[in-house]
Amino acid sequence: MLQNDTIAAIATARGKAAIGVVKVSGPMAAAIATVITGRSLTARHAHYLPFRDADCTTIDQGIAVFFSGPDSYTGEDVLELHTHGNPFVLDQILAIATRHGARNARPGEFTERAFLNDKLDLAQAEAVADLIESNSLEAARASVRSLSGEFSSGIDDLLQRLISTRVYVEAALDFSEEEIDFLQDDALSDRLHRLQHSIDGILARATQGRLMQEGFTVVIAGEPNVGKSSLLNRLTGENTAIVTEVAGTTRDVLREQITLDGLPLNIVDTAGLRDTEDTVEREGVRRAREQIEQADLIVAVQLAGQQQDPMVLAELPESIPVLWLFNKSDLAPESVQIPDNALLVSARTGDGLDALTVRLKDIAGYTQTPEGAFMARRRHIDALQQAHLHICQAAFTLRDLGAGELAAEELRMAQMQLSLITGEFTSDDLLGEIFSSFCIGK
Repeated sequence: MLQNDTIAAIATARGKAAIGVVKVSGPMAAAIATVITGRSLTARHAHYLPFRDADCTTIDQGIAVFFSGPDSYTGEDVLELHTHGNPFVLDQILAIATRHGARNARPGEFTERAFLNDKLDLAQAEAVADLIESNSLEAARASVRSLSGEFSSGIDDLLQRLISTRVYVEAALDFSEEEIDFLQDDALSDRLHRLQHSIDGILARATQGRLMQEGFTVVIAGEPNVGKSSLLNRLTGENTAIVTEVAGTTRDVLREQITLDGLPLNIVDTAGLRDTEDTVEREGVRRAREQIEQADLIVAVQLAGQQQDPMVLAELPESIPVLWLFNKSDLAPESVQIPDNALLVSARTGDGLDALTVRLKDIAGYTQTPEGAFMARRRHIDALQQAHLHICQAAFTLRDLGAGELAAEELRMAQMQLSLITGEFTSDDLLGEIFSSFCIGK
């Protein structure tokens, strides 16, 4: 699916730097290379030479590398021009490229062309952006696993086994008048069970990757002056939030990101939940409730030794898990009692914070699997879960209903869901949404 036009973009971040790179991809790449360098370039060789504009004025000295398609990142002819990282120099070179047959690339268009030209599948293409955006070493490693094809290989293996099972079921339906009922064969039931087990394994590794890619949002909620802001400061290790003895000090939403053993946490501190006549504080309470509705986990903070306020509990949505923290343990009596599954902590001294860290990772479902996580996105998780559901339904229709036609349809739908992950079946709208989130030049 080679494209007919040529694209160009600055591939390095804006601003001054030691080097900058302009990339060109498409049928005009070789001609543009000749215009800028004044010579024909040998493929896959680094050429150190001057870059010139139309009147032969030298813009800069740099390295030019030409890749002849299909042996390139995009599968097309590709030119890379490495210059000093001055924005004015890079803009001049890009302007020359666009005057001589190229157009400005859209975000992610180089990687999109790599996908369309079968250089990468869709999961690998998404891993390119995830690697660039990784916020931790563990996330970067998970992205590299997906980019190198580990995730895709696992999906391809599932697809081949699923297709083989579909062929078996379809063949059994063709011979339905035979005395032997192939659809009740224990071997078929075992195949379906092993497929379910394999999806569970990949899903567990992909779920870890999704957590590293998207993070886990924790909203700290509770009444005023229970130590919510002190807890935020303790978790981040910085004086992010203002802490005073005055109730209602926090009147807006404060957000911080931290990493716990590779798990990104998006921590949100909110205004104290209470009825108030203060207009500004009332707006803070409204925003707090808005953040609570979007949380993956609510950390509800209560003072140790005090009963849980039923009004605060009533504010918390039932659909979101809640972890109760009883704060200021250093000021509470030794005989203080807390509910089961709650934690006793002191944001001032740090007591109980280790247990909180363990509990947060446990609730998030974050573990370091021996095989290592794949960098995955929510759509990958959804597709795996749907495929698992269809295979379970196929097993049920065969075992309890004896409906081979229904089982065959469930297996077809499971195959379609798995194919969505690597892009064998996908829509233009989905591709547009995925690649529009990339940076320009990649």
